[in-house]
Amino acid sequence: MGPVIDVRSFRQALGQFPTGVCVVTSVIGTEKLGVTISSFNSLSLDPPLILFSIDRRAASLSLWMQAECYAINVLSENQADLSSRFSRPLTNKWEGFACETKVGHGVILPGVAAVFHCAPWAAHDGGDHLLFIGRVTSFQSFRDRRPLVFSQGRYAALESGSHNEVSWPLAMHY
Repeated sequence: MGPVIDVRSFRQALGQFPTGVCVVTSVIGTEKLGVTISSFNSLSLDPPLILFSIDRRAASLSLWMQAECYAINVLSENQADLSSRFSRPLTNKWEGFACETKVGHGVILPGVAAVFHCAPWAAHDGGDHLLFIGRVTSFQSFRDRRPLVFSQGRYAALESGSHNEVSWPLAMHY
């Protein structure tokens, strides 16, 4: 057993790392699923794989494990309200909300910065979360929309202006 770590301090330290904000969606039968995540990552370019995690305490976890497809909606800077809507265990997160559902693609939210359509690839233990790995089957990117960012317990937006282009992924150069 390792050293005892103060969970609150650990969480605050993790908050120093800015992340994007996404809503993962799927449809099981006639039920739409949606949950806000900040755990979205690219995993592999060949094959094209992404990963995200969902808390094991989530009431919908068993449904997520049945999903045959999902859409990772990367929220744009003006969509903090959508992040809040899908981060709470509401009885009907979809009430009064217009969106596009595509068979085999999940639910596409309007106005997002990007969307990745995925097929389940694998699921792995991640402590108090379950890690989902998805194979990207298609995607759309809207470069005119800046992504929503979350850091230090609050939403932020990227500063507009010129930025130096970086060769990515950096890890390939080591």
